[in-house]
Amino acid sequence: MVLISSEVAVAGSLTTPKVIPPIYFYIPQRYFPAEGFPEHPDDYWAWQNTNPGKYQWGMYNWTLQTYLFLKADGFPCSLVGELPTEGIVITHRDLLPDHVQPNHKTLFICILGDKIEHPYAQLHIVQNLKDKVQKRYPTLWDKYYFPHWAQSSLIRRNPERGDRFENIAYMGDIKNLAPELRDPAFQETLESMGLRWRIVGREGWNDYSEIDAVISVRRFIPLKTLRVKPALKLCNAWHAGVPAILGKEPAFQAERKRDLDYLEVNSLDELLNSLQALRDDVELRQAMIANGRLRAKETSSVNLTRLWRRFLTDTATTTYEHWCNGSIWDRRVFLQRRYMVVKQERIQKRLQNTLNSVQSFRRKFISNPVKNLLGITQD
Repeated sequence: MVLISSEVAVAGSLTTPKVIPPIYFYIPQRYFPAEGFPEHPDDYWAWQNTNPGKYQWGMYNWTLQTYLFLKADGFPCSLVGELPTEGIVITHRDLLPDHVQPNHKTLFICILGDKIEHPYAQLHIVQNLKDKVQKRYPTLWDKYYFPHWAQSSLIRRNPERGDRFENIAYMGDIKNLAPELRDPAFQETLESMGLRWRIVGREGWNDYSEIDAVISVRRFIPLKTLRVKPALKLCNAWHAGVPAILGKEPAFQAERKRDLDYLEVNSLDELLNSLQALRDDVELRQAMIANGRLRAKETSSVNLTRLWRRFLTDTATTTYEHWCNGSIWDRRVFLQRRYMVVKQERIQKRLQNTLNSVQSFRRKFISNPVKNLLGITQD
């Protein structure tokens, strides 16, 4: 796997071709809003909030934002509503059906988000360095890591707040917050510590002006699904100039370079202890904010745009030329190998579902056969 980050060159050994093929960002026409798309990345957040919930999907956050940043930087690319038949096509996994295959003149770059790889896309973009897709058939699917764009139109913490430490917030969907932190008892505990707890609604996710620290914990127990989630809340905290207290998530751990990046907690007690440490130690808070300011440069829009440009002109264009110039046999083998893997996995999934059903039946009807025949249920 080739890592694309602020510190790792993108396929540095590849030679930049002289001619860049047509580059398209594809969003099916049915997802084009009647009022049109924003023209500039600075307008993206306002556009999203014109219809709350309608334009919050990952396909816009990844596909449309990347297009807008590249276009604003003068990079030659187009946003299209019909799937092109020639050139490099970048799109989100949700927008590329499994059966769609590239022809001899198209290169598919599939942005996975938190989904599984596309069977036939030649290149994939992952948002988590520890995404499980990296370990599945690494010789069949080429994957490249990109950090997520930081929160659009982000408002940093108001510097006039100085060393005040009062407002603690969670910036995200409440369904992704640990149940313990939704309990009124948690808010009462923080109030006893002299702190105010806020769960910020979607319309305020960009505004950190009155926030002194953020918390993001999905669960206090490990979750397998977290291997596909991005480190966006950590990135946003760095950009906003606030310390972050975070759960044990692979994306956060993969981005961590030093202790000051964030405070990791594995229990409610650890979280409360971390809050107390931040409340009582001004120097710790200042050090975390200063460190975050440095880390934020790695995921600035300028830096990420540069990485995308280099990836598309070097890696993607070279891969496109190899695909177009390869033999018919090479392309058939490429597609057939992936088809066989997908077919095998579907068979395994059906067999596993059948096995699970049989085991469920055995537990329900064989462990207590008499009770089940008589219709007797457990209290």
